[in-house]
Amino acid sequence: MNNKPNIIDADVHNAIAKPKDLLPFLPRVWHENWLASGPGYGGGWYSPIGVMRKDSVPEGGETPGSDPAFMLKHHFEKYGIDYGILTGSGVLGISLNPNPDYGNVVASAYNDWLVETWLKASPVFKGSILINHSDPQTAAKEIDRMAKHPDMVQVIMCSGSRMLYGQRYYHPIYEAAERNGLPVAVHPGTEGRGISGAPTPSGYPTSYLEWHNILPTNYMAHVNSLVCEGVFEKFPKLKFVAIEGGIAWLPHLMWRMDKNYKALRDLVPWLKRMPSEYIREHILLTTQPIEEPTNPDHLNQVFDMIGGDHMVMFSSDYPHWDFDNPQMVLQPIRKDLRRKILVENAMNLYGLYDKPAANIAQSTEAPSNVTSSEPYNKA
Repeated sequence: MNNKPNIIDADVHNAIAKPKDLLPFLPRVWHENWLASGPGYGGGWYSPIGVMRKDSVPEGGETPGSDPAFMLKHHFEKYGIDYGILTGSGVLGISLNPNPDYGNVVASAYNDWLVETWLKASPVFKGSILINHSDPQTAAKEIDRMAKHPDMVQVIMCSGSRMLYGQRYYHPIYEAAERNGLPVAVHPGTEGRGISGAPTPSGYPTSYLEWHNILPTNYMAHVNSLVCEGVFEKFPKLKFVAIEGGIAWLPHLMWRMDKNYKALRDLVPWLKRMPSEYIREHILLTTQPIEEPTNPDHLNQVFDMIGGDHMVMFSSDYPHWDFDNPQMVLQPIRKDLRRKILVENAMNLYGLYDKPAANIAQSTEAPSNVTSSEPYNKA
């Protein structure tokens, strides 16, 4: 009997229904701050269509993505999805709050809330450890604390930042992730917000459309930095996941890096291989929002240009407005790649080789002894 999963969704946005839901996990001294300002990293660009799908509001009227039972029925059961990697919503930019102490406690509280509210609700849900990348030493401790939970499958941080991710300032994060056998994922949406820099080298776009179009440039900058700064030589087992940043930009970056490396390799003597080789071994991408060229076969050509059929994972971005249906989005892609993208690449990255056990709901009541500073106890 084949017990392997059929679809793994690498980007599912679970949300906090009401700000007060986080209070049982947050030290009391920070309650007023959280209730007054939430993550506190500023607003973004206005979109006339909003952020969420209109049909994703749970039956009780709560925030889209905040009800595990509704999400199971509306998304997982509807599309036959075996596992979803939860990537959070509304708190991913906590690293861009100007107060690193606040960022640390909110990230820890969110992780404890995630365990109690989502990971105990169903075995189909797999968690991402949220960290405050503005304090890498504390972020490393948080990775060590939460990696003890068997359903935490990766580390996640926002792609908006004050510095490029290859710089040694962030290396404690990568050391902790590698030590615990977890990939590090980044997610867009916070570029130009909080204490991050402008979202483009020449400043701020005028509209949401401009901002949304140009997000892949930030991913290009981070991947370039990770390779050229020697992160993957220093941490040879580390995997880095670029969520929701598109795909078609990668061949251009690989070609440009390889060409320039041939003449300028003395500037990066720690690199022992061509930059594109590091990218193929250590970088993974997710499909949503996948490019939609007029000639669908051009997308297959992009996969050939990348040269790595193991590098891309399916993602739906549920419940956001530009959600991708797994039954439709991969139709332009040739058949020999579809299963790898739908399930096999994520299965290998996250170690999800068997379908989940029966979805038996468990208690989601927060225990009184859970605090943001104690180690997670698997027992």
